[in-house]
Amino acid sequence: MEQLSLAPIPRLAGHLKLPGSKSISNRTLLLAALAEGETLVRDLLDSDDIHHMLNALQLLGVRVAQIGQTRDFSVDGTGGTFPVKAADLFLGNAGTAFRPLTATLALMQGHYRLSGVPRMHERPIGDLVDALAQAGADIRYLNARGYPPLEIAPAQIDTGREIVIKGSVSSQFLTALLMALPITGHEATIRVDGELISKPYIDITLNLMRRFGVTVEQRGWETFTVPAGRHYLSPGEIVVEGDASSASYFLAAGVLAGGPVRVEGVGANSIQGDVRFAEVLAQMGAEVSYGDNWIEARAIGAIRAVDIDLNHIPDAAMTVAMLALAADGTSRLRNIGSWRVKETDRLAAMAAELRKVGAVVEEGADFIVITPPAALTPNAVIDTYDDHRMAMCFSLVALMGVPVVINDPQCVAKTFPDYFEHLAALAERVA
Repeated sequence: MEQLSLAPIPRLAGHLKLPGSKSISNRTLLLAALAEGETLVRDLLDSDDIHHMLNALQLLGVRVAQIGQTRDFSVDGTGGTFPVKAADLFLGNAGTAFRPLTATLALMQGHYRLSGVPRMHERPIGDLVDALAQAGADIRYLNARGYPPLEIAPAQIDTGREIVIKGSVSSQFLTALLMALPITGHEATIRVDGELISKPYIDITLNLMRRFGVTVEQRGWETFTVPAGRHYLSPGEIVVEGDASSASYFLAAGVLAGGPVRVEGVGANSIQGDVRFAEVLAQMGAEVSYGDNWIEARAIGAIRAVDIDLNHIPDAAMTVAMLALAADGTSRLRNIGSWRVKETDRLAAMAAELRKVGAVVEEGADFIVITPPAALTPNAVIDTYDDHRMAMCFSLVALMGVPVVINDPQCVAKTFPDYFEHLAALAERVA
């Protein structure tokens, strides 16, 4: 297995332009493919998850063309009906592709098979399949019930009855339904059963749907109604924001190693919930400032321990766990049960790897308690579980005065292929 040894980084400062948001990139690609008209998608993320969505759309007959050597793509919309009615799609471990495509293809009157890597086949999808079945969709499990791979067959779809979906496992299930239902042309009402997690990601979905001409009637976080007779229309051009989850590592780095570090591509007007990571940084004692398209963070004193509900920023919450390693006491991160059904069981993985660097850790069903050691263990060998966020998180240990070894560093290709190069560049700039 490839390893990356990171020497201690005593100081880090500077600025960088963020790669595009994964959540916005894949949502935008699918909406552009379903819309009427051509859409120019600018600053699309270059990563494995996006490649899987692009490949799937092309197999489904959508014309997508990259503009020169840029990250701008032209997407010819299909008006809500993919030309190809039989396809076998491999989607890796891309939840932002697998879940929305499952819902969309279930309404597309075709024969489709969807599969992924072994971990994707361990990530639950039963709540989404059950919800689609209420509208008449014909989806079959090809292996374990409730999990991919899936087979989809043509079915008579009826949205006349309320569709109920559980909200406690993944917000991507609700996102998938919301994005797919307008192609039926009929009114559809979705009711969320139980607490809806990761609400800011639903805000991203609703915002982008409005950009493509479909406004969903929302009553709190319990009921969502997709109007009849409204179809997706291309906005002409759409720019993908920088990835707010990726921003968290560099903003945290600015606090751990002095800073300031400025990230460009997200700011005070971002539609992404993970920009609220900056609020947590301020709560932990950092100095944070904003512009319309940038956020900057620097250290101004000791990092304070926190007891905090992070349900609204589950991805960036992992970066909070790393800051807890350098805090002045015990931190408790609550309401993060969705970690268990991500690219790996992130609660178990985070607990195991934090202990390697000397932390005392209590792991619960939906919480983690972290007490930093008097001194971090040097040269800990960190397993990354084929999870990009584990690799990027634990690189921050090098900013806490000790060397660290990252196993399988290339797993960052899922969302940020040149992450380590950017981290090194910020350190070299100060040196």
